Amino acid sequence: GGTSRPREEDCMKRWICGALCGALALGTLGIAGCAKEEARSRYSMTLEYVPETRTLGGEMTAEIVNTTDTARETLGFQLWANAYREGAKYAPVSELFAPAAYYGGESYGGIEVTEVTGAAGFRVAGADENILEVTLAEPLYPDESVSLTMTFTVTLAAVDHRLGVGENAVTLTGFYPVLCACGGTQEHVYADLGDPFVSECADYEVVFTLPDSYRVAHTGTGERTVSDGKATYHVRAEGVRDFAMVCSERFQVLEGSADGVPVTYYYLDDAAPARTLAAAEQSLAYYSAQFTKYAYPAYAVVETDFPYGGMEYPMLSMIANDLREEEIPLVVAHETAQQWWYAMVGSDQFCEAWQDEGLAEFSAALFLGAHPEYGTTYEACVAGSERSYRAFFSVWTQIADGETTSMRRALTDFAGEYEYSNVVYDKGLILFDRLYGTLGEGKTLAALREYARDYAGKIAPPEALIACFSSRGNYAEGIFGSFLEGTCVI
Repeated sequence: GGTSRPREEDCMKRWICGALCGALALGTLGIAGCAKEEARSRYSMTLEYVPETRTLGGEMTAEIVNTTDTARETLGFQLWANAYREGAKYAPVSELFAPAAYYGGESYGGIEVTEVTGAAGFRVAGADENILEVTLAEPLYPDESVSLTMTFTVTLAAVDHRLGVGENAVTLTGFYPVLCACGGTQEHVYADLGDPFVSECADYEVVFTLPDSYRVAHTGTGERTVSDGKATYHVRAEGVRDFAMVCSERFQVLEGSADGVPVTYYYLDDAAPARTLAAAEQSLAYYSAQFTKYAYPAYAVVETDFPYGGMEYPMLSMIANDLREEEIPLVVAHETAQQWWYAMVGSDQFCEAWQDEGLAEFSAALFLGAHPEYGTTYEACVAGSERSYRAFFSVWTQIADGETTSMRRALTDFAGEYEYSNVVYDKGLILFDRLYGTLGEGKTLAALREYARDYAGKIAPPEALIACFSSRGNYAEGIFGSFLEGTCVI
């Protein structure tokens, strides 16, 4: 999954300043074959948000299934919320976007886990206090499960971002301890660009209470009840990779549907909300027809405080409230595509960001080409990415020393937003356009349907995607290789 591209002028300024400084490198462990993924873990949460203290208190029971082939004596859980604490090594917001995101000046948050029952012990570990390491009372053998109950409090920073109290909304994503990928073994640090989140599908049951002045957009389906000035949401979501909520006292709501799936738009200041809802409905229906049927019972788009274009979560897409009117359909189409390429078919977003982002850009271009009422064409989308990438490459060749245009890199290996945006988004779209031009529409869509069908609910290695194309054309593997290795000329 991933944020829609930062604006080009901002990215270029940051990249030129940061390109010669290098980036923090992180080892890239392979994710293919690390989990069987037939059985799903389950998270049951009881949460309450207190606006006065900017805190989210919670108790969570995690029923974890060992999907690996080896017995586990410890399990790792990502503590994404700790990236927002003071002194974090891997801050969630880059220096470029921090002044806008931290609208009231510096602000910090974090998560404190006070108790884990059902375990022999626990400690906060990892490269940046980003891992809750739980020592099990006894070994957890393959296909067995263990129940762990965790009590925690999240303090929210005052920030327009993925997790925090924004100027208009409270965004709650990555707020709970979530099992590390590969059955609790693969750790990731935060990154201030892209999406470092890699997690396996699980079932969620959430009871969330907050003042009744708030409306909540969320992953899953459920009901809202009101009592004594508080609203309680009872929500369920099955087979989702993550769970997210956005809360606001200012939300207005528009409801629609796509192929019988309810589509809801929660908005703040959108001057043309019906047009945005239509883009969500039409793109959901388009991808269902082109790729495979949408797997979930509902879909929500929410306009919120966010310094980038947008962000996807299962059954829920966020779009920034400062988008220009002409940008909104592209962002909605991109984030909706990520319901297929991230939510339904997972990938290692940390080490292979091109895999979901490139496909989402390509999917959005196809959708906009089929819907000229949004003011652009497929060809214009590709041409725009080609212009952007060539301008980037011209700058890169003058100031970079020994760098690469390889697409297979950890997020922490990119010098900044400008490089990341061009190599992952623009070059990603160009890659799939070249495959499209070589194989033709029929074979390209057949490859994507096979990929969506065979890897739904799983974390697909890049080789799986490549194989779906290569089986339909002798040249496909070479095209992938030249782009991913950075040897192609665009």
